[in-house]
Amino acid sequence: MAESPLDLTRRGPRLLGGGGGQTRAVALSTASTVVVVAVIAALFLLAPGSAQVRHTFFSPPDLRAGINAVPLAQASAARSVGLTEAQSMRYVILPQAIRTIIPALLNDFISLQKDTALVSVLGSIEANRAAEIYSATVFNYSSYVVAAALFLLLTIPLARFTDHLIARDRARRLAGAGR
Repeated sequence: MAESPLDLTRRGPRLLGGGGGQTRAVALSTASTVVVVAVIAALFLLAPGSAQVRHTFFSPPDLRAGINAVPLAQASAARSVGLTEAQSMRYVILPQAIRTIIPALLNDFISLQKDTALVSVLGSIEANRAAEIYSATVFNYSSYVVAAALFLLLTIPLARFTDHLIARDRARRLAGAGR
């Protein structure tokens, strides 16, 4: 039985295909999405305390604490020997700022690793379930030990490296204070 041309046009998805009302529907859904997003943005911007939220969560990080930790005399000394502001930032201030902030960043990384291991219930449940299945199949409980060892292999060296950097920085500061 042959189909009429009318039946052939009704087949298939009509979202981007035929139908005169499709263009209108797409335009209407796009316009309503833009309106809803604009209303949510306006409510966020007009809410009390939104300036503090924007500053805390949406301002980009810029190593400010490390740069502020470098004494102003360092920048003045760099400028006095003829370095431009960009050169003094690159060769004098930023190396000192980076040395100051690396231990704090590594501490944050270690905390993140520990918190992730504690908070990610689904991941730990999944790892324990995989270890349980493996141990039930082979009657070997080494998979639990391997998971714990991998966690310790990641955390302990980073903690020791951070302690080394902090001790080295403390020794440098004390040596500079005795001059």
